[in-house]
Parts: sequence; structure tokens; C-alpha cells
Amino acid sequence: MLVRVRSRDGLERVKVDTPNATVGELKFLIQSQLQVPIASQILSTNQNLLLAKGNSIQQFKDMEDPKIPLSSLGIGHGHIVFLSYEGERSVAGPQVNVNPSGSFGKKMTMEDLIARQVRIERQEKPHGVSASFDRDAANAFQQYVNENLAFAVKRGGFLYGTVSEDGEVAVNFIYEPPQQGTEDSLLLFRDQDEEKQVEAIANGLGMRRVGFIFTQTISQGKNDYTLTNAEIRQAVELHAESELKEWVTALVKLEVNEEGGADVHFEAFQLSDQCVKLFKEGWFVDDYTGLDLKITRLKKDVVILGKDTKDVDNDFFLVLVKILDHQGPLSTTFPIENRVSPVTLTALKNHLDRTKHLSFVKRISDFHLLLLLAKYLDINEDVPQLAAHVQARAPVPEGYQIIIDSLASNPGN
Repeated sequence: MLVRVRSRDGLERVKVDTPNATVGELKFLIQSQLQVPIASQILSTNQNLLLAKGNSIQQFKDMEDPKIPLSSLGIGHGHIVFLSYEGERSVAGPQVNVNPSGSFGKKMTMEDLIARQVRIERQEKPHGVSASFDRDAANAFQQYVNENLAFAVKRGGFLYGTVSEDGEVAVNFIYEPPQQGTEDSLLLFRDQDEEKQVEAIANGLGMRRVGFIFTQTISQGKNDYTLTNAEIRQAVELHAESELKEWVTALVKLEVNEEGGADVHFEAFQLSDQCVKLFKEGWFVDDYTGLDLKITRLKKDVVILGKDTKDVDNDFFLVLVKILDHQGPLSTTFPIENRVSPVTLTALKNHLDRTKHLSFVKRISDFHLLLLLAKYLDINEDVPQLAAHVQARAPVPEGYQIIIDSLASNPGN
């Protein structure tokens, strides 16, 4: 089997031939295949190991005992183990098509010369120090994908929240645009009118679009990549559109646990500055047909670990972001847009009837409810004002209460 090992150097792969391999055997294989001495290795199934510094690294003890079987830790083919180590080493580059630089008889243009000066390097630190997800919003997204879609087709959404001065990203709601997912692709049908309504709500709430979240299907979990070239392309396109350096790309997938069942797993990344820059400058090829899924192909040669190539391992473009969770200011109990069943005013009536014991502002403190109301209100004035009252938890003006109650009382109109 192949075990993926993520360290400060990126994602590498270790071949494990023993069916019942232990932690100690894995460490020996890491030493022989990746040239990291056993004495320097600290392994963990917890991605936060890569963000730990100093003595805090010693708290990761889940893979300290060399006799523990990997299977008892839920580690199987394609799973990721996180590695921290001291010292330096020479990292092997990806398998790429190599062309000798300056070959005899080859005429080089000025563009070729400039391209050869571009070196693809790993970005050590993200601009956003962490990405914290509202528990209810994250759960509503993963629950739908898990229970309704069974991780058989892909699903995506835009993340909205805030970014602190220190680069801490807080995700408070997820907007799911019209879309069509298949086993290996995700097509977003961007509705500009609806997105304007979303932005009006976000502005009133003092929030903004901060990232993109998507799922990988069960079949994708059998492969040895983190993100496919198509996923990288979609993610970097949205990142570049945002002009936000702390933009978060979040991945949701199933992973096998130690009991043989499956757990939903969240990961967060930022696309490297270099990745975004190359995309904006038009370096990415448009056709990935026949290309290894873990490789992104560029239109011109670049230098990776001293070699000229057009093919870049996708992991060179990914920067790991620490994941946290929190309880945000909004609830997520109202039906969510653009799923199987359309959200109607009947849902508004049912929701208001069910929450009569709460204050009016609390009853409407749900982004998905506000999005339904935005279809009936002025998005330039009414929607931001209503959202601002939700953000401030202030009493809702009587005029708005009358309008909302009227809509709920006449669901057939």
C-alpha cells in the first residue's frame, strides 16, 4: 500500500509492502525512502503537528509507540500521516518530463529565457494563520453530502465570514450556489442576481466571501493525490477572483477509521502566491486530457528542484491551514438553497411558527432565511438594513416584521 506523508516539504509517498506494518516499520521506511533519520521523526495523524513549534511538538504522541499497528490507527492505503523533523535533507522532485536547458540547435525566445527564471518553490506559511468554521454551518454542509449524497457526487459552496488583522479567518455561513456534481467533477452555475443578494446580506452582517469548500467522492479516496489538477484549477480561479490573500480552500472527504467505518474529515489550504500569480498570467493549460491527476501542466517550462519541466506536482501549490471551530452568531436550521427541493415561503411560515418562543431578531438570524427574504426585498437598502439588525442583535423595526409575517401568511402568493 501507499501511505502519504505530509511534512514541511509537502506531500510525499511511502511504499509499505507489509500488510500488518507497525509505526516502527513505517519510520524505517521513511528513513530509507525519504532520508529522514528515525531519531529525528515525530509522526502523527493530527495535521496540527505541522503548525506546532518548540516544545509543543512533543504533545503529539499518538504514533510514539513503534509497536502499534498502522491499522489500529486507521491508517491504510492512501491515508495521510504528518511528519515533523529537525535538520535538512534533499527532497526528490516529482516525476516530470525533463528537457535539457539550452539544448544545441534550439532557438530560445526572450519569453523562454524569462520562463526559465521561474522556479516553483513551496510556500512555507499561509497568509491566514487559521480557518475556524461555525459548527452548525459546517455540520449542515457535511451532513447533506454524507446522508443525502452519500459522497457519491461532488458538492461545493462559498464560505462567508470575517478575517482578523492577524489573519484569522472565521467562517460563519456557507452559500451553496446552483451546481451539478458528478463523481469526479463539479460545475457551478453562477447566478449573478442571487450572488448580489448574498453579498447584500454579507455586507449587512459585516462579513465577506472568504473561501470555497468542496467535497471529494468515495471513489476519489482510493487515489494518492490531495487535490486533482481540475480541483486546483477551480480553486485557484476562485481564489484569484477574490483578491483576498487569506482566501481558504476547504476540502471535505470520507476517511476510514480504526473500526473499519468512515469519518468525515475536513482539511483547509491556501493556494500559494506563486500558484495564483501563474494562473492570473495565463500559464495553466486548458486541456488536462490524459494527464496524471496529481499533476498540473503549465504552458511553459519552469524550474523545479533544478529541473526544467511543464508538469508541477499539485502539492507544490498547497499551503496547509490550521482548522478550528466556533459557535458563530447565526443559526443554520432553515432549509438551504439550491438543493433538491426549492425553498418556498411555506418553509418561512413553518420556521416562524416553530420559533415563536424566540425574539423576532433571533428567529430570522439565519443566512438561508435571509436569502429567501432577499428575493422579496430591496437588496440595496432593505436587505443590508435587516442583516445589520441581525448582526447587532437589535430589535427588528415593526415595518420589517409586518412584511415578513405577511410573506409567511401568504405562502401561495
